[in-house]
Amino acid sequence: EFWQFHPTGVAGAGVLITEGVRGEGGILRNSDGERFMERYAPNAKDLASRDVVSRAMVTEINEGRGCGPNKDHVMLDITHLDPATIMKRLPGIREIGIQFAGVDAIKEPLPVVPTCHYQMGGIPTNYHGEVVVPKNGNPSEPVPGFYAAGECACASVHGANRLGTNSLLDLLVFGKSSGESMVEFIKSQPAAHKPLPANAADYSLSRLNRLETQTGGTAVGATRLAMQRTMQAHCGVFRFKHMLEEGVSKITEIEQQVASTEIKDKSKVFNTARLEALELDNLIEVAKATMVSANARTESRGAHVRDDAIDSPEFPDGRDDANWLKHTLWYREGNKLDYKPVNMTPLTVDTIALKKRAY
Repeated sequence: EFWQFHPTGVAGAGVLITEGVRGEGGILRNSDGERFMERYAPNAKDLASRDVVSRAMVTEINEGRGCGPNKDHVMLDITHLDPATIMKRLPGIREIGIQFAGVDAIKEPLPVVPTCHYQMGGIPTNYHGEVVVPKNGNPSEPVPGFYAAGECACASVHGANRLGTNSLLDLLVFGKSSGESMVEFIKSQPAAHKPLPANAADYSLSRLNRLETQTGGTAVGATRLAMQRTMQAHCGVFRFKHMLEEGVSKITEIEQQVASTEIKDKSKVFNTARLEALELDNLIEVAKATMVSANARTESRGAHVRDDAIDSPEFPDGRDDANWLKHTLWYREGNKLDYKPVNMTPLTVDTIALKKRAY
């Protein structure tokens, strides 16, 4: 249920504008031209954490201070910077603005909006890169020979939130650790491979066969768009009890449509239509896991911010540590949720106590 929204995606395109733009002095402005981040994070301003900036931008838009004819975005302004600095330090950003927004950032601000970017969760792993599952009373029992690293994995270094650039931690640290673990595992195994089950390929072949034979089905593009709009509206930067409940019903309906998607192109070589249909099968599973898990978590924590779980002395930042300091585990079979404890004991340093975030 924990997703990071990158604050500055090009409005209407979703292409990301690096935080380096704000690092070089870029300023977010609303329709009044106000540098509004000074109200939300007086010290950090435009360089506050991604979730803080994203929520501030959405608040500005929701309160009517958005820009453009639909008042659905804000502006990222670097027109006050020396053009030579932009061409030296941010040439790619200027090009993105011209290509995707029709805007020359040297002369006018870029239209930006928070864009769904990174899932803090994923396939549960330990720091060796071994995939772990609950078994025999152990919430993190390794699955022999099964590894995950990078953005697909969840070693839980991000918790319920994530700092910018920390995907490198997932990739480099746990990628290396996974590789070393694999080498040791392979050395410990017999030279001969275990025989594959006779039905090992059946599930994959059945997915392909359904697309090959489906008639009268739903369009992949339209179904994917419905999924995206449902997730954005019901499980976005801010989350509301009634919207999450409604979102669970809607995403379940869309899941049924995904099960009957049809492709017109049946060609066998480099068929992007087939790839998009198969990817949609994967996307809807992640969407459903997110929506169901977010609806169940009745607190605010990290990137998961509910309007009915507000900041108070008893629940700082809306957190309910007594009941919700735990990982959500979603199971496709039966659409079931389970939970496991958060490891609060680092290997080599003292435990870092939970505390209220403040700027």
